[in-house]
Amino acid sequence: MSTDTHPLGWPDDVRTLAIDVGGSGFKAAVLDPSGVMLTERVRVDTPYPCTPETLVSSLVSLTEHLGVHHRVSVGFPGLVRNGKVRNIPSLSRSAYDGDTDPELEAAWRGFDLAGALSAAFGTPVKVANDADVQGCAVVKGEGSEFVMTLGTGVGTALFLDGKLLPHLEGGHAPFRKDQTFEEQLGNVTRKDVGNSRWGRRVVKAIAAYDRFLFFDTIYLGGGNAKHLDPEQLPTHAVVVDNTAGIVGGVRLWDLDA
Repeated sequence: MSTDTHPLGWPDDVRTLAIDVGGSGFKAAVLDPSGVMLTERVRVDTPYPCTPETLVSSLVSLTEHLGVHHRVSVGFPGLVRNGKVRNIPSLSRSAYDGDTDPELEAAWRGFDLAGALSAAFGTPVKVANDADVQGCAVVKGEGSEFVMTLGTGVGTALFLDGKLLPHLEGGHAPFRKDQTFEEQLGNVTRKDVGNSRWGRRVVKAIAAYDRFLFFDTIYLGGGNAKHLDPEQLPTHAVVVDNTAGIVGGVRLWDLDA
């Protein structure tokens, strides 16, 4: 290990275990300080029902052979504040496309996920919304930049001049036909209506968000972004690679600078 130190106290060759928690799968890799993957990206299907304890044990099992790391970053598909879960729609279901389970929802609410993972891994852990983490990988620090992740549900993040703003669950806002953005654009609905119709809805969603956020650029990520037709998107929209959900794990720590 290098004896040089990072301005924030980390070694210059700090290794970050980056984990992307999704409603359909958990993915992870170890990254170097510039965000380059030092290991293979491993993946496992999300287990259902997924209690907090199941999540922690699954992530430890998934990553145990990836080798040495100094810290852990976790992108989580819900609202997290100070490492504690406030809301998690996808993992509150007993099945991937099932209804909310009140007992699971209660088990997740207030759970200290950062603390539990730090104890399990024996290293410092940061947990943030998955859209926030993805945004950390792709924003350029130029004006107002909006991130929308399209996966099991819809995640959102907003940056101003490269600074991450407080997280809001924009996917839960009303959109159309008395449904939220998440209900209209989530993966279950995409499968029901087909990619073409779903893609037109995404374009309408971009316009709806732009009417009150006035962003300079929107980044579209998540596992379902690949189903979009780039020719139908507005000129200030950029489709990003799904690996951004992992690569952003390094910059998440740099936000402390």
